Amino acid sequence: METGDRTSTPSALLQAPASASAMAESAPNSELLGSLGRLARGLSALFWGLPIALVVCVQTAKGELLRPLGVAPPLVATALLLYGLSLLGHFQRQERVWRAALDRAKTFALINLGLSPFLFWWNQVPSNRFYNSVVGLMALSGLIFLFTLNPVLCRLTAMLPDETLRQETKLFTTLNRYLLLATLAFVVSGFLLARTNRLPEPVISLLFFLDRAALWILLFLILLPVAMTMALVWKIKEVIFAGVFGPEH
Repeated sequence: METGDRTSTPSALLQAPASASAMAESAPNSELLGSLGRLARGLSALFWGLPIALVVCVQTAKGELLRPLGVAPPLVATALLLYGLSLLGHFQRQERVWRAALDRAKTFALINLGLSPFLFWWNQVPSNRFYNSVVGLMALSGLIFLFTLNPVLCRLTAMLPDETLRQETKLFTTLNRYLLLATLAFVVSGFLLARTNRLPEPVISLLFFLDRAALWILLFLILLPVAMTMALVWKIKEVIFAGVFGPEH
């Protein structure tokens, strides 16, 4: 019995350093897997949050379906986008350029969250000029949020080992930003012209038409950038899942 105990002791001592080494290697791996899991969940929240926020905010501002729920629907929808960005923040915290791009997008996501109740109040009192101005400000903030979200995706793919994905993301985010800049120029031009005195009669008639259909025109203009952003988010999430779990998953 004593001989058996003595012969087992060196074996246990030899296994101890190997076990400690495995634990030391598994700690960073588990931390990386945790950050990748939060990254995937954040991308999922963004993927679903973009169309949900768009539909819910438009319906709250113009429709009657969500009226009994008050300010809750736009608050929840815009909070989902902020939540998604917060989850992305757990990935590669040491990268300054990535963090700066993410913080810019978070800032406008927070602004949208704070302004979202005014959509419901404007629906109740559409003639209120203050509510009208705040809703216009939120529309502008929403466009800028979408504009700042594209560099976030671009910076994210720069940290992933997929050259094809990087090239695709760079191409489509550039196209997205040009489309959003054109939409921003349209919105700002309409805003400035509406506050200009002594305009020609045809311009006044055009502005009157645009004022009545402004929300639907804006919705039409941002559908393509939203769709392309969603496609990029989904593609990035699929690449991450393939890298972690294998292509069969």
